Amino acid sequence: MRHIYSLAEANLSRPSVVTIGAFDGVHRGHQYLIGKLLGHARTTGHIPVVLTFYPHPQMVLKGFEPGFYLTLPEDKARLLGDLGVELVVTHPFNEEVRHIRAADFVDRLLRHLNMRALWVGEDFAMGYQREGNVAFLQQQGNEKGFEVRVVDLMDAGDERVSSSRVREALQRGDVAEAARLLGRPHFIGGKVVVGARRGQSIGIPTANLAIPPELVIPMRGVYAAWVPIGGQDVPAVVNIGLRPTFEGDSRITVEAHLLDFSGDLYGQRLEVHFVARLREERRFESVDALVAQIRRDMEAGRAALAAYRSGRAS
Repeated sequence: MRHIYSLAEANLSRPSVVTIGAFDGVHRGHQYLIGKLLGHARTTGHIPVVLTFYPHPQMVLKGFEPGFYLTLPEDKARLLGDLGVELVVTHPFNEEVRHIRAADFVDRLLRHLNMRALWVGEDFAMGYQREGNVAFLQQQGNEKGFEVRVVDLMDAGDERVSSSRVREALQRGDVAEAARLLGRPHFIGGKVVVGARRGQSIGIPTANLAIPPELVIPMRGVYAAWVPIGGQDVPAVVNIGLRPTFEGDSRITVEAHLLDFSGDLYGQRLEVHFVARLREERRFESVDALVAQIRRDMEAGRAALAAYRSGRAS
């Protein structure tokens, strides 16, 4: 998979089949559309291409919103590549792009991507003031020699999946529902940074992750998760919250206690793949009571991860 950050960088000699959208989270609805596009690409020998934007148009039109994105560009491109997409174009969305007329943008797609087919959802629109709706694009296709395919984004389960539904599930801590909508556990990634070392002081060291502020973080609480390290999925119990047992902490933190693992992870980027919510965040009367609960969380986390893996295998 090739990932580029401007449409101008792509000058394809082979014809391509293209789809355009935010694809935030690359959820099951996106996967359904991509599957259709890939089937067409295999039949025709065309290059499967996804054109997406960063920042998300909503961030430009309405202003920055923390905790908005399910996936940032590199992770999104990786997920699309895993599906079989050969080229991902993450084009910048700004005031200039927002004012491009739809017909002009079509010409750019033809020039840079050698586009022969455009696959879109039925409510798709592009260009200035969303003038490039399906009817407009079909007319452009007739005039300029490309095909427009409209896909009903109802997936195989007859359910309309959206990025906003995934965000809502995460905001209420329902990571199991988010995983169902995504077709895989939701993950967030960040660099391991030095924290207050309180976990180490009580014999339960944690990896403190610096999460980009634009990413959605699940509701505060304790979760069972997988953390991929060195090609292995390491089981973990993850705390998201304010650490209420200790005074003076007012920042939301993401701390992962890795089970059956020891090693120096400072400075590395880790991903946390959320499988189950174990409990809400709460304050304990003493450090001993906190440690006892964490031990129970570790057992509950092992059980939840084993059940998840067993369900995947069956």
